Amino acid sequence: MNLLDLVLFLPLLGFLTILILPKESSRMTAMLLSLAIFVLSLGLLSPFLADTLPAGYQFISNTSWIDSPAIRYHIGLDGLTLWLVLLSTLLTPIAVLISWNYIDHRVKEYFAFLMLLEFGVIGVFVSLDLFLFYVFWEVSLVPMYFLIGIWGHDRRIYAAVKFFLFTMAGSVLMLAAIIYLYNLTGTFDYVSIQQMIQSGALTFTPQTELLLFLAFFIAFAIKVPLFPLHTWLPDAHVEAPTAGSVMLASVMLKMGTYGLVRFCLTLFPNAAHESAPWIGGLAIIGIVYGALVALVQPNMKKLVAYSSVSHLGFVVLGIFSFNQQGLDGAVYQMLNHGISTGALFILVGYLYERRHSLEIAAYGGVATPAPNLSIIFLITTLASIGLPLLNNFVGEFLVLQGAAKANFTWTVFASLGVILSACYMLWLYQRTFYGKTSEAVAHHVPDLTTREWAAILPLVALMFWMGLYAQTFLPAISAQNTAILNQMQRNRVVNAATPAPQTPGVRNAR
Repeated sequence: MNLLDLVLFLPLLGFLTILILPKESSRMTAMLLSLAIFVLSLGLLSPFLADTLPAGYQFISNTSWIDSPAIRYHIGLDGLTLWLVLLSTLLTPIAVLISWNYIDHRVKEYFAFLMLLEFGVIGVFVSLDLFLFYVFWEVSLVPMYFLIGIWGHDRRIYAAVKFFLFTMAGSVLMLAAIIYLYNLTGTFDYVSIQQMIQSGALTFTPQTELLLFLAFFIAFAIKVPLFPLHTWLPDAHVEAPTAGSVMLASVMLKMGTYGLVRFCLTLFPNAAHESAPWIGGLAIIGIVYGALVALVQPNMKKLVAYSSVSHLGFVVLGIFSFNQQGLDGAVYQMLNHGISTGALFILVGYLYERRHSLEIAAYGGVATPAPNLSIIFLITTLASIGLPLLNNFVGEFLVLQGAAKANFTWTVFASLGVILSACYMLWLYQRTFYGKTSEAVAHHVPDLTTREWAAILPLVALMFWMGLYAQTFLPAISAQNTAILNQMQRNRVVNAATPAPQTPGVRNAR
C-alpha cells in the first residue's frame, strides 16, 4: 500500500468510523480525519517538485480485483490529476468547518456522507481501470444525492431526484461504451487499451469511434454541465446545503471536464476533432447564455450557479482547442473555478446563516455592519471576473489564447463572457453590500467569526498565489498536457492508417 492508497481509502475509513461513533463526536472526527488526509495528500507532491518532472503515472497500484470479468484495482497519479486530488482534500475539511453550526439534525450521517463523497471523487481522479472509474463515478453520486435530499432547502427532493436522473442517464451511456470496449479488448485497463490503440491492435471505424465518443461525451457533458444539459445545476445548487454546493461546484463538476481530457481526447481523437466545431459552439453558447441568465437572477445561489455554466464553458472551449495553451488554460481554470466559486458559495452561505434568505433584495448595505465580510467578498468577486493578479485571469487568458489559435471567431464571442461576468458579479456586490443599511441587516448580519475566517482565508490566499505565481502549478500540468496532445496525435495517425493484424484476444472494430 502506497501513499495514494492511503489518501484514497482514509475517507472511506472516516465514513465508517463516523457511523460507528456517537453523534457528539462526529464533527470533530470528520474535522481531524479530513485534515489528516489533506496533510497526507501533500506528500503526493514530492515526485513533481523535482528538477526533472516524472514521466507517466506515479504512486501506481495495480492488482487484480475481479477475475471474470477482468477488473483491476489500478490507480495512479499524474500532472493532470495531482492538483484535482489536492483540491478535493483541501475542500473537505473546509466543508466540515462551514457546516459546524449550520447542520443541527442527523449530524452523524451528514459528516459521514461528506467523507464518502471525498472517497468517491478522489477515486474518479486516480482510477486507471475503466470499470473502477465507473464504480467511483457512481459512488460519488450517492452522498451528494443524500446531502441535497436530506439537508437541502424547501424543494430539495425535486432537486436531488433531478440531479440523480440526469447523471444516471449519462452514466448508462458511458457504461455501455465501457462494456463495448471490454468486448473488443478483453480488458477494462485504460493503459492497456491505450497501448493497443497505439500499436494498431485496436482500431475503430469512424462511425464506431463517433458513437463511443458520444457515449462518453454525453456523460461528461451532463456533469460539467455543458449547455443545453445544464438545467439540473441551478436547482441542485439552490437547494443544497452550503457545503454541498461547495463540493458540487468545486470538485464534482471537474469530474466531467477531467473525463473529457482523460478519456474523450485520448481514446477517440478523430471523433473529438470532427466534433470540435459544434462542441466549441455549445461551449460559447454556454459562456454567453450562462452569463446573461446570471445577470437577471434575484437569487444569489442561482446567480453563482449560472456563473459556473459560463466559466466551465471556457474550460470546454480550451479542451477542444487541441493546443498547449488552450489545454493548459482549461486544466488551470478547473482549479481556479474550484477555488473562486467554492469561496463564493461559502460567502453566500455565511450571508444565508445570518439573514436566512438567498434573495438579493433582502440585503443591501451589508458593508456597514460587516466590513471584513465585504472585503473578502470583493476579493472573491474580483477573482471570479478574472482581474489580473488573481487566479481566474491566468486560466481565462490561456484559454482565449488557445482558442484564438484554433478559431479566432471563438475567441471573439467567448470574450463577451468575460465582460458579462464583470457585469453580473459587480452588480451582485453593489446590491448586496452598498446602499442604505436596513434595520434587519444591521441587527442580523454581524461580521466574520474566527471559524469563518479559518474556512475562507486558505481560499483567498490561493486566489493570490495562483494569480501571482502560476508557475507553482503549471509545470506539472503542462508536462502532462504535452503527453496527452502527443498521445492524441499518435492515436489519430494509427486510426487513419491501415489496421495492423489482430493480436490474440483483441477484435478489430472495423
